[in-house]
Order: sequence, then C-alpha cells, then structure tokens
Amino acid sequence: MPLLLPLLLAAAEPQLAMNPLPVGSVVPFGAPPSSAMQVLESELGPVETFDPMGRAVDLARDLPRVWSGVYRSFSGGAPLPVQLRLAEATPMGQMVDLRGEMQVGETTVAVQGNLNAKSDQLDLLMLCDCEVGGMESGGEISGVQGLELAGWIAPRLTNPGGRFDLRPEVPAPASPSGGAPVRGLW
Repeated sequence: MPLLLPLLLAAAEPQLAMNPLPVGSVVPFGAPPSSAMQVLESELGPVETFDPMGRAVDLARDLPRVWSGVYRSFSGGAPLPVQLRLAEATPMGQMVDLRGEMQVGETTVAVQGNLNAKSDQLDLLMLCDCEVGGMESGGEISGVQGLELAGWIAPRLTNPGGRFDLRPEVPAPASPSGGAPVRGLW
C-alpha cells in the first residue's frame, strides 16, 4: 500500500505543470465570435425566441370555428361525414382550451379538449357515454398537427381506432350586389 500512494498523488497533480509546452509549439486558436448573438449563445446557451403563450392567444383568436371532413375506421366500413363546430377557444398559458360539438354521421356529441400551441398536439374528448360511428365511450381524439391530422384512439386493444381527415370550412365570399366587378390598374 505505501508504494501505491505516491503513484496516486502523482496522477492527481496537473500534468501541464510537469510538462510545460516547449517554445514555438502550436496552440489551437479559436476565432472570437462575430456577432453579439453568438457571444450570448456561447456564454448562456441557445436562446429560444418562440413565444408559445403568444401563439396560444393568436390560435384562440384565429382558429377556424367550423371544420368538416370524414372519419375512417381502421377496421373498415364506409367513411362517415364529420363536422366539428368550436364554440369556444380560450388561451390558457401555452394551451388553448377547446369546447364545442361534433357531428359524426347523424349523431351530434359535445366535445372538449386542449391544443398545445408549442407542439400542435391535440387531445379532444367526446362528452357522452355512447358509441358514435364505431367510436366507443372512453376513447380520445388525438392529433399531432392540430385538427388537420387526428385519429381516434380506442380505449380497448380490440378496437383498432380510426382517422379523421378534417379541413377548415371556408365561408363563401359575399357576391357584390350590382355594379361592375373591381379590376386592377396594372
């Protein structure tokens, strides 16, 4: 044991002091950062400029209130027409609280959920104890690109679920009443 102690102490000492660099040796050089942002990132790390709470406010204001499309079950069957009407979209931090109703085929049910403004993830629940278009009670509608790409996740493994294909409804442009059409100058 007495022979190992000097070896351990020598290993713990800094090696640079024991082996100084010879005169004229090459020292790696790093150019200084060229902008203030690079200085900030090098000292503090990357800076996130995205504001999810501000985007939640924008989404709640600008999100289309009526969506329509189809629901296709993964187990087969005819596609069912779907219309989603959002009555409320309320920003809550980086989330948008959604409330409204959804018509699947001939059945209309209340829905409630959240849309994450940072990741565009959607979680939407049907607020009924019923089976609507093959979607049984206890499942959830989950999306990774907001309402446009969403699927129904079944509460049991025996049901494969399904996929929603929804697009915002664009209101028809108001036709001008009388008069000549407006033409550009150029």
